[in-house]
Amino acid sequence: MNTTALIRPAWTPATIALMVIGFMVFWPLGLAMLAYIIWGDRLDGFKRDVNRATDGIFAGCRRTSDKAARWGHGGSARTGNVAFDDWREKELERLAAERKRLDDMLTEFDDYARELRRAKDQEEFDRFMANRNKSTAPAKRDGESGLLDDA
Repeated sequence: MNTTALIRPAWTPATIALMVIGFMVFWPLGLAMLAYIIWGDRLDGFKRDVNRATDGIFAGCRRTSDKAARWGHGGSARTGNVAFDDWREKELERLAAERKRLDDMLTEFDDYARELRRAKDQEEFDRFMANRNKSTAPAKRDGESGLLDDA
């Protein structure tokens, strides 16, 4: 760090003056200058950590894009070995057929489960309607006594 710089993260006359002017002009500027005076010496470490982290992220992206370029986006790049390439194509076709079979089974199961839920819902609805009709059935009078008869 250059210790002869006029503006450095320390309590120097220049930084104090800038802080005061910053508060007078627009208070967030003064607050930013105060933060720089107090925590500015940590900025170098912070910058170093951020640079190291982003370098790691972008290095991972480069490795991924290198693999994609080498194998092709569809994974169908030829290696030059005809026997291996033929075997690989057959395996990929087999896996695609297996995936289609599993997707069809999933669709069948979803249809089956949906039908079971519909049947269960219908049964619950029928039970609700039967109970509702039983409790709201019109009351009948029993002769002249005026007593209600549950029917």
